[in-house]
Amino acid sequence: RQMCIRDSSGIMLKKELDDNSGVCAKCGFHTRITARKRIEITVDPGTFTELFDEIRPSDFLDFPQYAEKLEKSAKKTGLSESVITGTGKINGIETALAVTDFFFMGGSLGSVMGERILRLIEVSLEKNLPLVIISASGGGARMHEGIMSLMQMAKISAGISRLYENSIPYISVLTDPTGGGVTASFAMLGDVNIAEPGALIMFAGPRVIEQTIKQKLPEGFQRSEFLLEHGMIDMIVSRCDMKNKLYSIL
Repeated sequence: RQMCIRDSSGIMLKKELDDNSGVCAKCGFHTRITARKRIEITVDPGTFTELFDEIRPSDFLDFPQYAEKLEKSAKKTGLSESVITGTGKINGIETALAVTDFFFMGGSLGSVMGERILRLIEVSLEKNLPLVIISASGGGARMHEGIMSLMQMAKISAGISRLYENSIPYISVLTDPTGGGVTASFAMLGDVNIAEPGALIMFAGPRVIEQTIKQKLPEGFQRSEFLLEHGMIDMIVSRCDMKNKLYSIL
């Protein structure tokens, strides 16, 4: 059991929360879920084919404790990297799909995430498939890979520009949290940018900004509702309605 986030008198079973895609049925709070769970609730059963899992991260800079952190994240999540890429059907529409996972090193953007997403873009171009990327990457660019991680921002953005040139739609879904180099590149480049309710979407986080400018930020700053009000995203959609909204846009 756990307490309702917004109403301490409300008790819900974990199964109840899981059955509702990680959304509290009492207050509507969207909890963080894994990339595997995200694929399960987005793609038609039995249609997802994972691609490029053979591309694995390595400690090529011999960064202190990076290898250990990769191993720890892999054991914790069952993933080999912070993104899963593949193809599947959304209510019957064949789609190229990438989903990042906050539970693997904060969903940070490294060289392997960049390579997997770029190769998925090439599949999208080759097969004329729409692209959907669902981001849960609060970790930004992965510092353990130095400039190689920062290069992925331009690398993926250049790939997305090829989708534009070939009139292939790209839908970006931003979930809590999405930040740093992911926000500053592909997460905000969709033909349609959709956010879940209450998601933290930022470049630098609110605590960093407040400590830098020594000022209190506005209420709800960098949450999806604030971004919608200021024209940074196109719409806010509940997780429970997301699959059907993606289908209607596609």
